Amino acid sequence: MREVIATNDGPKAIGPYSQAIKANGLVFLSGQVPLDPATQQLVEGDIAVQTERVLQNLAGVLKAAGSSLEQVVKTTVFLKNMSEFAAMNEVYGRYFVQSPPARSTVEVARLPKDVLVEIDVIALA
Repeated sequence: MREVIATNDGPKAIGPYSQAIKANGLVFLSGQVPLDPATQQLVEGDIAVQTERVLQNLAGVLKAAGSSLEQVVKTTVFLKNMSEFAAMNEVYGRYFVQSPPARSTVEVARLPKDVLVEIDVIALA
């Protein structure tokens, strides 16, 4: 069984993809960037501000899928600049306090809309 998840609590997809797919007891979220779901506009600010918005977006999509950040088992963090890892990690750590998920973090040459961070997750449904 495969279910497409769509919610106004996360930015609308800006291409041919779903916000999330729920299948076989898991939820696979597309990468989130710091778009405000209410306006579909990028939030202004540094890596901490952008990371905060991304994690809020992830939480909104997870909620729509019947899951939560506490159910996340794996994240992938894409950073425009690895020198901003510590600032991103400080915000990230406030969202994943108990039993944090497995994580990969990579520096990339460019992200959609030239944002500083994108995060995708896999969670239990």
